[in-house]
Amino acid sequence: MRIIGILLAAAALTLAGCAGPQPINNVVNAPFVLPQGKSLSMGQIQKAIIAAGSTLGWQMSPTGPGKVTGRLVLRTHVADVDIEHDTKSYSIKYRDSQNLDARDGMIHKNYNSWIDNLDKAIRTQVQVAAS
Repeated sequence: MRIIGILLAAAALTLAGCAGPQPINNVVNAPFVLPQGKSLSMGQIQKAIIAAGSTLGWQMSPTGPGKVTGRLVLRTHVADVDIEHDTKSYSIKYRDSQNLDARDGMIHKNYNSWIDNLDKAIRTQVQVAAS
């Protein structure tokens, strides 16, 4: 009976590891949560966004007021995103990718993890900039 349990657990882990593509996760109009009475300029926010991505290995490039592009290259995988912001919120949107099986609004599950990490890093860097 114990062997059957171990085999079932191993099969479940194998199937979980082979999970197919997931819907593309875009961060849309996520608000900046700043300490009471604090505010940041557009330039300060852009700098914080660039720093956040850079700490995670993203190649960040400002493309205009309130706009930054990000590119993450891991082995043969490439993810490109557009990040737009104002002084109150930001969005991270999928632009393109290579070797991430992106089609019909779906993508490799690792992409969403990378976006979650970038989202958290942006929130952290903006908090640091405001303190």
